[in-house]
Amino acid sequence: QWALRVDPAIAGLAAEYGAPLVMMHNQKDTRYRDLIGDMVEYFRESISSATEAGVAKEQIVIDPGLGFGKTAGQNLEALRRLKELRCLGHPVLIGPSRKSTIGKVLNLPVDQRVEGTAAAVTAGIIGGADIVRVHDVKEMARVARMTDAILGRGIPAGSK
Repeated sequence: QWALRVDPAIAGLAAEYGAPLVMMHNQKDTRYRDLIGDMVEYFRESISSATEAGVAKEQIVIDPGLGFGKTAGQNLEALRRLKELRCLGHPVLIGPSRKSTIGKVLNLPVDQRVEGTAAAVTAGIIGGADIVRVHDVKEMARVARMTDAILGRGIPAGSK
């Protein structure tokens, strides 16, 4: 969860086995000059480390690290500005499921955040997320399929 900064040897293992490498943004505090700008710089360094270790470019996935090293407001900003991470040329994964940001916005405990998760998944997909990591798989798969249909992609056969 530190994009090779804590355990850089992971890159060598991913390269050796040809495994995809998800690199998640994280930091110890919540201070940023520019949230997305700082994240892009962070990812460029991590991507460089990964490719130098032999990880194929097409195997790298980036994750803005919702809930890690960010305030609730910064997590919402990251979702709003997700498209800006596309400049890196890698698929984007988000993990908004049941996060504390949802709890803070809706004032709900963790077991009552499915609707907030659905909203975050929808916003993430619209904003350019390629992959979503969630707890409520059945419900969020439906949300993702519907969002893709609204966006004009992935419309099931027979539903046109």
